[in-house]
Amino acid sequence: MKRGLALFLAALLAALTLTACGGSAGAPAAGDSSPSSAGESQTAYDDAGGDNWKAEVREFGFDAPAETTGGSPAEPEAAPNEPQKEDRLANAKMVYTASIQAETQDYDACTAALEELVIKLGGYLEYASSDSHGDGSRSASYTVRVPAKEFQGFLKTVGEISHVTSQDRNAENISERYYDTESRLETQKTKMERLQMLLSKAENMEDIIDLENAISETEYQIEQLTGSLRHYDSLVDFATIDVRLREVLRLTTVEEAPPTFGSRLANAFTGGLHGFGDFLQGLAIFVAYNWIWMTILALVALVVVKASKRAQVRRAETFRQAREQESAFFNRKKDEPKNPDDKQP
Repeated sequence: MKRGLALFLAALLAALTLTACGGSAGAPAAGDSSPSSAGESQTAYDDAGGDNWKAEVREFGFDAPAETTGGSPAEPEAAPNEPQKEDRLANAKMVYTASIQAETQDYDACTAALEELVIKLGGYLEYASSDSHGDGSRSASYTVRVPAKEFQGFLKTVGEISHVTSQDRNAENISERYYDTESRLETQKTKMERLQMLLSKAENMEDIIDLENAISETEYQIEQLTGSLRHYDSLVDFATIDVRLREVLRLTTVEEAPPTFGSRLANAFTGGLHGFGDFLQGLAIFVAYNWIWMTILALVALVVVKASKRAQVRRAETFRQAREQESAFFNRKKDEPKNPDDKQP
């Protein structure tokens, strides 16, 4: 009985203790103006160094977390960060470039259609040149700038107005460089504002000169970074395509491998005939284009051959005369009488 009474008194004492603790914890919250005190403490934190921390975070390209009002719980940070990641992927700075090798049988119509296409898509020709070759064919080189959204459409249309033999495409993500340059530019602008504020308050001439030098250097950095951003914007907004167009008599065909030996032999025989015919046509065009030089070279060669033959005849005649003189000399020696004073053996 005593044991049960002791347990009951212990449980009652524990309940009273917990009730007193809950009342003491709630008493200060009821006595103070909790919303105003919480807001004042948050404002005091911001004045003490919160703004500097936020500015320091913004310099790295991120947004500072939203402030919380006094008495209300702060929102979780994981939720707003997820859409921010998606926005970064959607706003990636992509640079599109391509290189096209094409050929056509109607050079004038193809070049006119290509230039008209560039204007229609809202682009422009950054570079254009044309050449004429000795065989009568022509070629053109273009550096085309079209809006990035029209990049795929331009490549598709070029394949329709000409015969594309090769095509290379490249997509480069420059988001890291772009946003880093943008962050550095914002930092330099903030630095400029602080330097100008210090210059307005400076009184010592040495300090004024140092501040003006720092301002000049900062202005140079701002100009450099601004120019880099403009260059990046130009690369991102307009894709760059290099087009090389060549006039040909017959378009290059890409055929699948023939399944049998007979088909391969027939294709090789046909290709050989076409190649020999192209060679004869090219040779005829070459001769027709260079006949004047070939005639001059033929005349020069004829003169050289005749001069060589004449020199050879003169050398043969000189050699024959020398042989005749030598033979006459030995004959005279043989016919001369012997000296009578010489003793006979």
